[in-house]
Amino acid sequence: MQVGEVVEKNFLRPIDNTSVVQQVIDRLTYAMIYKELRPGDKLPTEMELAASFGVGRNSIREAIKILVSFGVLDIRRPEGTFVASGFSDKMINPLLYGIILDQSDSIDSLKELREWVDLGIVELAMEKAEPEDLFQLKEQLGKLLTEIDGGDAEQVFRADDEFHEAISTAAHNSLLGQIAKLVRTLTSEMRMSTIRNMLNLGKGRELKKAHEDLFDIIKRKNDDSARQLLVDGYFYKYNILRK
Repeated sequence: MQVGEVVEKNFLRPIDNTSVVQQVIDRLTYAMIYKELRPGDKLPTEMELAASFGVGRNSIREAIKILVSFGVLDIRRPEGTFVASGFSDKMINPLLYGIILDQSDSIDSLKELREWVDLGIVELAMEKAEPEDLFQLKEQLGKLLTEIDGGDAEQVFRADDEFHEAISTAAHNSLLGQIAKLVRTLTSEMRMSTIRNMLNLGKGRELKKAHEDLFDIIKRKNDDSARQLLVDGYFYKYNILRK
């Protein structure tokens, strides 16, 4: 199938009238999962989809609008609507909101998620980091250490985020990097509390050493100490998540 070719596959069979917009979304989603629609494929027109599904054009239009907001579909005027090619930051938003609104979530769940993702990123960075990655990571480390000396919690927070983004880059896995960014967003309040309270406690030296040690294990590929270093580097023992 050529990129941009209109497809006529199994997903175009009619659907019933219950939760029509969601069913259209589900039908298009499953078509992508089962490769009936592939990145770059052009969708049939709204009129053609409405006729194939047996639903109104307004339902088709609303479903497409939602999938565009998720970064899954791409409207190119005047050519038409296409399946997106590649990962978009917008794709992470539904997952982000789903986790935020999950009432069963807890601080312990976020702490465990943070540890699991951070460890995976660090392990991949140890395995895949190129000399240029280590150079960039060291540059970000230097900026972070300078900001810690400056004592401004917000500036330290931003520098810390850039440091961890550099670790994600060194891991050379774009999907895991997006997940890591999501986790940093979800734990932003937790991380800001950590930084602010560590500075207030006069623990700037400990904050600096944790990041220096993290850079060192990535550079030296010292896998044995990675997990414990990460856990120690969250500084939970100082009760830094208190309000």
